Amino acid sequence: MTIAKPIPNPIDALRLNVSVPFDEARAMPPTVYTSDTFLKAELDNIFKKSWFCVGRASALARRGDYVTCELAGQPVIVLRDKDNMLRAFSNVCRHRMSTLLHGQGNTKTIVCPYHAWTYNLDGSLRGAPAMNGNKAFCKDDYSLPDIACEDWLGWVFITLDADAKPVAEELQEVAALVEGYDMTNYTETFFEEHLWDTNWKVLAENFMESYHLPVCHAGTIGGLSKLDEMICPPGRKAFNYHTILKDDSLRIAMAHPSNDRLQGDERRTTFLLAIYPSLLITLTPGYFWYLSLQPKGPGQVQIRFGGGMSDDYKDDAEAQQNLVELKTLLDEVNVEDRGCTEKVYRGLSADGAEPGHLSHLERPNFDFAQYLMSRMDPSFKPGFHEGA
Repeated sequence: MTIAKPIPNPIDALRLNVSVPFDEARAMPPTVYTSDTFLKAELDNIFKKSWFCVGRASALARRGDYVTCELAGQPVIVLRDKDNMLRAFSNVCRHRMSTLLHGQGNTKTIVCPYHAWTYNLDGSLRGAPAMNGNKAFCKDDYSLPDIACEDWLGWVFITLDADAKPVAEELQEVAALVEGYDMTNYTETFFEEHLWDTNWKVLAENFMESYHLPVCHAGTIGGLSKLDEMICPPGRKAFNYHTILKDDSLRIAMAHPSNDRLQGDERRTTFLLAIYPSLLITLTPGYFWYLSLQPKGPGQVQIRFGGGMSDDYKDDAEAQQNLVELKTLLDEVNVEDRGCTEKVYRGLSADGAEPGHLSHLERPNFDFAQYLMSRMDPSFKPGFHEGA
């Protein structure tokens, strides 16, 4: 009789996985992706305690502009209030607990779709029909709960953790690395939401390494991918990155002639930034695109996908057409990535699936695994590079 081997606790399995030097490392064990136990630990230890990016401030430029999202299962509104401040609130009515706003748009007030309780853009209750018969009711007691919200280099972050360090403090080294790009002044021109049938970490890792580009993207950008020019430095505590040198076949990937902030190869360097836990940014001197990921169970990921162009190019008609063509290319690349990442999830869900050793081009994946372990167990001491 064959006795089945016990399945190790996924957190213990991850600890073993990251307790070796990088030059001996393997991909993360399958249970880290497929286990409900690990997902609950992620929600409790990562998504409820970390800053999460909802998109770009340029998409919330006018008073009353709003977007909605869920963070670790909690519905959230992010909006520009009447004082031109970015604010975030619970997206749950204080009456019978319906969700309030949906999607994105512009509004003068927040009106509950169930009983028309109405809130101002500062979260205070403005009106509640037919409540004058309840002697205990007081409007002042019914403001929407605030959620921490910050604007960092044009990115809008929220967190459920009232004690979280400021985003700028967490990401000061990122700001220094890309200072010459002037990331604050990139304007979002497209935004979409998608749901893919893969684990959020599979998609995050897919972004973090360019090893897959020649094969997965053979029909689009694979032929332009030069593995020998990819640089994968050791990761940091809050992020990892790698860089690629672009040629001038796509003009808006290069620094605009008016950009005197970047010099030499910097003018054609693309940063692929993975800001933990789940903001993934491709930043070129001329354009950017990003993914912001939220798990929807072990086998699904909610994707916030957006992008646009540096304001250096805003008066350049040719660049605007370049961006239209780029978006078409990104859509094709996303189809390829979806196919590859969904295949990976199906494979690692199979009985007997075992992780293989990592390439030197997958250094960011190992750093990501160390980050995850450090959040699961604060006593774990990862070998992060502290930076300059």
